[in-house]
Amino acid sequence: MLQAEHPRLVLASGSTARAALLQAAGLRFAVQPAAVDEATVKASCRAEGLDAGDAALTLAELKAARVRDPDALVIGADQILVCEGQWFDKPADAAAARTQLQALRGRTHVLETAMVCQRGGRTVWHHLASPRLVMRAVSDAVLDAYLAAEGNALLSCVGAYRLEGLGVHLFDRVEGEHAAILGLPLLPLLGFLRQHGVLAD
Repeated sequence: MLQAEHPRLVLASGSTARAALLQAAGLRFAVQPAAVDEATVKASCRAEGLDAGDAALTLAELKAARVRDPDALVIGADQILVCEGQWFDKPADAAAARTQLQALRGRTHVLETAMVCQRGGRTVWHHLASPRLVMRAVSDAVLDAYLAAEGNALLSCVGAYRLEGLGVHLFDRVEGEHAAILGLPLLPLLGFLRQHGVLAD
């Protein structure tokens, strides 16, 4: 699969999972993490009556807009976990991760996963995926063993779990593209890049 020299791709995210997905697909890209006050933006979105999907798209667009490179195709992404109307953020520490996993177990949640591509400061494409995951009603002992095994790696995950690793043991059912669950809907993105001339069709 051939990637054109221009435009260059920039990932406006510090997520190692998103970068790993692009690398596994053989894409050449630069990483420029974008700083956005996510808590304030989410609060504003909720005050305006936006749902989690629209809030995730807003955040993805703001992140892409932070990269000032008119010649690049910038990929912004964001993900919000929603469980029975409650929005979840990345846990601040191990105790918060444990509390979050306790709240999610035995229940179904949705990962509103947004992606925005900008070029020259203008949004040229966006996509929203909504994978659904059903977590098993695991015991506290299992949760504690999982938290001990994963350690601080969970603090960078909005769900306080890593489905690509030991976290798969926590689930009964998963519906949606695996890459979208990890934070970057890869198949739709590759389709757009082919249409945009970045990848050979």
